[in-house]
Amino acid sequence: MTILKIVEHPHPVLETECEQVKTFDKKLKKLVKDMFETMYEAEGVGLAAPQIGIAEQIAVVDIGDDTGQLVLINPVIKKASGSQSGPEGCLSFPGLFGEVERPFKVTVTAQDADGKAYTIEASDFLARAIQHEIDHLHGILFTSKVIEYYETEELEG
Repeated sequence: MTILKIVEHPHPVLETECEQVKTFDKKLKKLVKDMFETMYEAEGVGLAAPQIGIAEQIAVVDIGDDTGQLVLINPVIKKASGSQSGPEGCLSFPGLFGEVERPFKVTVTAQDADGKAYTIEASDFLARAIQHEIDHLHGILFTSKVIEYYETEELEG
């Protein structure tokens, strides 16, 4: 496993529309494993390929529940409903946190590292994490959706 360097804002790749993945091979599988290792090392719950300087539609999510590791390649949100508001941060914006409103429930189609298509329904925090990572794949940063920024003391309270 390799811990990859996380790209920080204002690197231009973070605001790039990413290319769809067409080749599902050993190189992709290794990249996905390295992305999980990098995410865990940085104590994140999600990581998108542009955050490691790769403009491709690849994201990984693990919120630490029984859902386990999610690999989202070429993901598309098919349905979204409800509303939730809560704190978000981003590994590409160290130390920055803000209140973001997103749909409470999403239905997403994606491919796994083998190229196998699947559909997942997610709600609450998992839906929030998935949406955050999918936004990255389209060059959308959480900072464009922040309602209000938090002071560090507010988060520690």
